[in-house]
Amino acid sequence: MAKHTHQFEFEVLDHEVELNEQDRNLLQKAKETTVHAYAPYSRFHVAAVARLDNGETIGATNQENASYPVGICAERTLLGTLSSVYPNIPVDTIAITYTNHATGNSNSPASPCGLCRQSLLEYEQRTGKPIRLILAGETGKVLIISSVKDLLPFGFGPDDLKG
Repeated sequence: MAKHTHQFEFEVLDHEVELNEQDRNLLQKAKETTVHAYAPYSRFHVAAVARLDNGETIGATNQENASYPVGICAERTLLGTLSSVYPNIPVDTIAITYTNHATGNSNSPASPCGLCRQSLLEYEQRTGKPIRLILAGETGKVLIISSVKDLLPFGFGPDDLKG
């Protein structure tokens, strides 16, 4: 039996002011976009804003439903919108943030859920370019991850269907 280790590097900033201007603006747009979330049940408003290779930015939010499984996360809402409005344009960076109206505590980064990691990974594979992630709360530390594949090292993809 052989044992292997998987690890990856990521950046941790103490505060968003340490971001370069372009990334700080993207994160600020994500923070402003959280107000458009429809989250009356969890009161956890999430926004994901993408900067595309063509310079465009586009944002999306989580959309809940009284029938909980019907809701959709901000990241997957974003990917559906990107696929429709800017098909095949690679994503450079996505800023993801949230406002927790239930507890008032939004001072640490939140990472995409498993479904979103899978969806982001396949979008990254489809466009052939790593998607850089900026994860932050309203305040506090900011994480920068170079590629979605780092969050899902054994992700299932189109090649797995070939057998």
